[in-house]
Amino acid sequence: QVQLEESGGGLVQPGGSVRVSCTAPRRIATVAMGWFRQAPGKERTLVARIRSSNGEPYYADSVKGRFTISRNRAGNTIYLQMNNLRPEDTAVYYCAVQRVGSNQYEFGGQGTQVTVSS
Repeated sequence: QVQLEESGGGLVQPGGSVRVSCTAPRRIATVAMGWFRQAPGKERTLVARIRSSNGEPYYADSVKGRFTISRNRAGNTIYLQMNNLRPEDTAVYYCAVQRVGSNQYEFGGQGTQVTVSS
């Protein structure tokens, strides 16, 4: 199982911003890296991902225009900048990687809690 280092998150007021980060081992070759989230009682869903080859981003409709995914130069760390946060964004955010040769995402961290509340 891949080990991913997730950080960031926390408690933020509605309309506020927060950033989460995730670092994967440099030795693994990836097709993409992304962020999923899971709210209590709900399924884990893809929020955003970035292709390793060209940096092309994808966003779920619910976060388009508010969230931005980016990566570092080495391509093994990704960031999710979350702006204009809403209470419905409250969830545990999980980082995941899609390895070369695989069509599935792998999770490798504990997740990081983002709570949007006044």
